[in-house]
Amino acid sequence: GIVIEPKDMVSIIVSGRNPELVAMFNLPVVSFQAGSDAVTTASQQRLMPYTVDNEGFIDFPVLGKIQVKGLTRWQLAELIKTRLSDGGYVNDAVVTVDFMNFKVSVLGEVQSPGTYTIQGDKFTIFQAISQARDLTIFGQRENVTVIREKEGERVIYKVNLCDASIFESPAYYLQQNDIVYVEPSAIKARQSTTDDKSLRMTSIVLSGGSLAASIASIVISVLR
Repeated sequence: GIVIEPKDMVSIIVSGRNPELVAMFNLPVVSFQAGSDAVTTASQQRLMPYTVDNEGFIDFPVLGKIQVKGLTRWQLAELIKTRLSDGGYVNDAVVTVDFMNFKVSVLGEVQSPGTYTIQGDKFTIFQAISQARDLTIFGQRENVTVIREKEGERVIYKVNLCDASIFESPAYYLQQNDIVYVEPSAIKARQSTTDDKSLRMTSIVLSGGSLAASIASIVISVLR
């Protein structure tokens, strides 16, 4: 499943029988403008998120620093619930953790390239391609690249959507900020090169025509 990494944003809600008691463990509700992370006076509201620092920690009310890197949201919820109980703060806490900025990008030969929000705890490469409305007729199903940032370094996975080995690939389940790139077929590549050459030749011809027109204009002016 999807695990929490540095710079991720998560919402954590603590609830229980005593609302006043659990209130101290919840961040305030703020207003957000749709499509933006900036606080505004808009009517859309949500809990202020926790941002995971570069070392993989969040600063949780009362409990202090908690290392969350590498945990699933279920594991983090259980960890906070245990810490609240063991510390004698809340014995009947219900902790809910949600991801707030988990996205992947699907680029290349797909019908609708773009960035998509991950829903749920597991998001496969097939789901990402489905979000992008499948490959175009020029997309190579045997040659798909997944680019992932792991501990500050970029890792590249090559996958074949038509081979059963994809289910064993680390790129089968996507992670936060993964980039899925579908390579064009050789036909599309040649077509793109031909179109580019045609465009350049048209530009040269037009430029030559403009030059000839300019020279003709100068000659007529001199003759007059």
